[in-house]
Amino acid sequence: MAGKSAPAIGIDLGTTYSCVAVWEHDRVEIIANDQGNRTTPSYVAFTDTERFVGDAAKNQAAINPVNTIFDSKRLIGRKYTDPSVEYDLKLWPFKEKQFAPEEISAMILTKMKEVAEAYLGLPVKNAVITVPAYFNDSQRQATRDAGAISGLNVLRIIVEPTAAAIAYGLDKELLINTGGQKNVLIFDLGGGTFDVSLLTIEKSMVDVKAVGGDTHLGGEDFDNRMVNHFVQAALRRLRSACERAKRILSSIHQTSIEIDALFEGIDFQSTITRPRFEELNMDLFRQCMEPVESCLRDAKMDKHSVQDIVLVGGSTRIPKVQQLLQDFFNGKTLCKSINPDEAVAYGAAVQAAILDGRGNQKALDIAIMDVTPLSLGFECKGKVMTVVIPRNTTIPTKKETTCTTAYDNLTHVLFLVYEGERARSTENNLLGRFTLGGIPPAPRAVPVINVCFDLDANGILNVSAEDKNTGQKSRITISFDKGRLSREEIEKMVQAAEKYKFEDEEHKKKSKNISSSLASADMKKIEDAIEDAMQWLDGNQLGETDEYEDKMKELESITERLMITKKD
Repeated sequence: MAGKSAPAIGIDLGTTYSCVAVWEHDRVEIIANDQGNRTTPSYVAFTDTERFVGDAAKNQAAINPVNTIFDSKRLIGRKYTDPSVEYDLKLWPFKEKQFAPEEISAMILTKMKEVAEAYLGLPVKNAVITVPAYFNDSQRQATRDAGAISGLNVLRIIVEPTAAAIAYGLDKELLINTGGQKNVLIFDLGGGTFDVSLLTIEKSMVDVKAVGGDTHLGGEDFDNRMVNHFVQAALRRLRSACERAKRILSSIHQTSIEIDALFEGIDFQSTITRPRFEELNMDLFRQCMEPVESCLRDAKMDKHSVQDIVLVGGSTRIPKVQQLLQDFFNGKTLCKSINPDEAVAYGAAVQAAILDGRGNQKALDIAIMDVTPLSLGFECKGKVMTVVIPRNTTIPTKKETTCTTAYDNLTHVLFLVYEGERARSTENNLLGRFTLGGIPPAPRAVPVINVCFDLDANGILNVSAEDKNTGQKSRITISFDKGRLSREEIEKMVQAAEKYKFEDEEHKKKSKNISSSLASADMKKIEDAIEDAMQWLDGNQLGETDEYEDKMKELESITERLMITKKD
């Protein structure tokens, strides 16, 4: 295999589960992990001696909740003081203090990279990674940083609904036929995020018309509603039991409170029906319909213009969600032909093949016209948001505008770059700031400053400003207030990732050596224990039941202890 290089891979970095795929033998292969699963939990866990990623991390979450990290996608590119982060912190058992969200996401990406390498038999370098359509610039950049930390060269960041649209288009052969165009709505409801995209598919073109959604709405929120429901049920039963105890204690000195399965060995039992589940989450389900309406408005389409509604993301399996969506489109049949868990990774793999130049003609001909999810602009006098790139503008794009000074004799102008739809800049999301200096002193409104917003195919923004009189220019490198990592921080995390990789491999080697050396010794001990038990049985045919049970427990203790020692 010398000289061969692995193809670029597509990774769906999900909130709850991740998936990796590759274009091979003229089609997409979804790659199963070492457990044989085609999706991998987006979990990372730490013990005193090991780090676990994926299935192994999720499997031990119940006994190690404080050191098991999940939902890092909900943190990436956000401030610790972000209201959505503060809300999530109340629900998470872990305390993420030692690692940046980018670093945790990088560990998951590394796992997906290793899954692909095990399948391909070659080291993987290049990847396309997907993000929710409503991820802002800082969240997209943070995802790219996570890719760099994991040792991947991120060829492109593409949005999840567009990736799913590629999967749908190829599945229906819409991207290779020469027939007419089709308007398709992608309804992507996953574990932690929600996206809606309205797009037109024609021949080999995917043209996104509008996007909407919520980066903080998904299956995890439905889970939390049920958790709160059962907590309240437990508390009600506890309150009733305590009231009974209080009454009893009025006449006697002590009593017991009996509640099935409540906490730490105390049983608590309850049931929930589908109607009750739907009642608990009805406001969230209805919330999912709002971006659908918004998307149609932005695209200037009515619901009758939509030919297909494609379901993506595991949470779209919820019957009530499907019913509400179907009712909204006047009973139109929903498209369920593509796998909702794998569609995004499928589309990412196709995009990776296109950028890598390895796909067949069917893949290489596909062109994607994506859009920016939020308006981009800068602050002018009076904290007014001046929009340069309106939301749902096709990307990549480059737009320019002019501005001037608001006061006499200014030699420096501070630019505050925002994204959002509010008229007041301070009510939008601050992306970053930069200063244009060297402006000759002049009365206000005399200098002419050209401002350029350049949004690339990854949805990542660069801004520049130039004084037209002097040619003095300043290009922005956005220093995000939202926790963007510096190049030095990324390099440190790359080194840490390499250290973890080495430690993981060393631990696997030690475990394998210990297991193999113990295997023969352990089997001898187990055989001796069984032989002793058999001899005891032969000599105690008239023994009591308690004696037999004690001997059985002794034998089980020996074999169980040895088997646990051998376990990886």
